[in-house]
Amino acid sequence: MLQNGASQRAVSDQFGVPRGTIGWWAYEDRRRRGIVIARPCHCPRCKGVDFDRSAYSYLLGLYLGDGHIVSKPKQHHLSIYCCDSWPGLIDEAERAMRTVMPGYSTSRVQKKGCTEVKSYTSHWTCMFPQHGPGRKHERAIVLEDWQEEIVEEHPWGLIRGLIHSDGCRVTNWTVRTIGGERKRYEYPRYFFTNKSDDIRQLLGQTLDRVGVEWTTLARGSDPFNISVARKESVALMDLHVGAKY
Repeated sequence: MLQNGASQRAVSDQFGVPRGTIGWWAYEDRRRRGIVIARPCHCPRCKGVDFDRSAYSYLLGLYLGDGHIVSKPKQHHLSIYCCDSWPGLIDEAERAMRTVMPGYSTSRVQKKGCTEVKSYTSHWTCMFPQHGPGRKHERAIVLEDWQEEIVEEHPWGLIRGLIHSDGCRVTNWTVRTIGGERKRYEYPRYFFTNKSDDIRQLLGQTLDRVGVEWTTLARGSDPFNISVARKESVALMDLHVGAKY
């Protein structure tokens, strides 16, 4: 029936056999007859076509912060983990995936306190050659030349993605003496925390490029934090990044 053009659904409905089983039988039949069906490729890097570079810069930041790629013989996907407190971030992560790789499906998997946004294709390793075994802070993270060009063109995309993943905008406070009276003074500040020296250096270099002043704050003896606190720099960050939502 399948060879005569019937759909797998029709065969499944007629014989009461699950569609997954029908699909497997069809695959085995094609394999025995030497028929190879090539899956369509929508990877812009493999096809040498243009893609949305601004969306890619943002997605690169999300990947370097809270993302990872699963690349196994029968399982391939990019995952970005987003806190459930920021539903807008979840939407933006999925939108960026669909924009960069429009030919592949996405899904959301609910976890405890967070949502895993997934996009299914083995070609995410083409788009993020930083993929490799082990944790990102335990291996070198170096951008390729074509990624450097994108970050130079769209630096705020990368900054925004990194802050949205491993950063935050908070309100700090201190006490100052004004006119002989001690008053509480509040001011906004951006933080970025990541164990990878390479990723923090990448953020620092990109902040320098757009004129944002920043400092490194140590957690004990570990310089895991980047801080942006100067008024003019915070205003720039508010204009191009903003708080999570």
